[in-house]
Amino acid sequence: MADHAEQQARADGQDGGDGRRRRVLSGPARDGLVLGLAVGTSGLAFGAAAVTAGLSAVQACALSLLAYTGASQFALASAVPGGGLIAGTAGAILLGGRNALYGLRLADLLRVGGPRRLLAAHGITDESSAVALAQPAPAAARSGFRATFASLYLTWNLATVVGAIGAGRLGSPQTFGLDVVGPAAFLALIWPRLHAGRAERGVAVLGAAIALAATPVLPPGVPVILASVAALAGALAAPGPAADAVSEEGTGPEAEAGPQAGAGPGRQ
Repeated sequence: MADHAEQQARADGQDGGDGRRRRVLSGPARDGLVLGLAVGTSGLAFGAAAVTAGLSAVQACALSLLAYTGASQFALASAVPGGGLIAGTAGAILLGGRNALYGLRLADLLRVGGPRRLLAAHGITDESSAVALAQPAPAAARSGFRATFASLYLTWNLATVVGAIGAGRLGSPQTFGLDVVGPAAFLALIWPRLHAGRAERGVAVLGAAIALAATPVLPPGVPVILASVAALAGALAAPGPAADAVSEEGTGPEAEAGPQAGAGPGRQ
């Protein structure tokens, strides 16, 4: 009887663990799917803006398929009418350079190699990075990243086709407010972090101040790159993991009890 009860308890515990894992994975995937569908509709604005600026529908669709950088695509398209293609390209590259910073942070979470590494790099955007980094576990981060990448990439490219083909009928993208969908969704993602602590709010305020000050005098893309200096300042100002560990060790019950109550090598 005791053995049967013990086996049943282990089975229940395993089922509960599997259920918890399924719930962890379903939440990020669902959030990523919804976010991708919502933000991807702003591809309508890009398709229409690109064709209105002088690009062909094929060129606009190729940019969405191969570049897939959102704001960088808008920066490039906006430079076409004035003939500043070189400056627009440079600005788009600088603006897309923030994805490299995301990639450094996501490398340990995604853990991909070989050809899949190139595919994962192509899927790094503001939205997929925000969803992945907001998760409590690596498995959930990978699930959220994949769902956001898949839904956003498909929706963005389909919307680009519709916007490019129907540019004449759509008119100005700003009329429908589609140009603010992406920034609004990203703000919704990072808003909880702004309530997390003083350092997060300081980084947000400093980054916004740098971007606003640099926008009138620098080409598109450069202010965003300069604003990342705020994150570096926040990282330097925040206490390091070692300091946190020392603080926790100094205030824990084991520290108060003295060395005899501490964990030995076999308990670490």
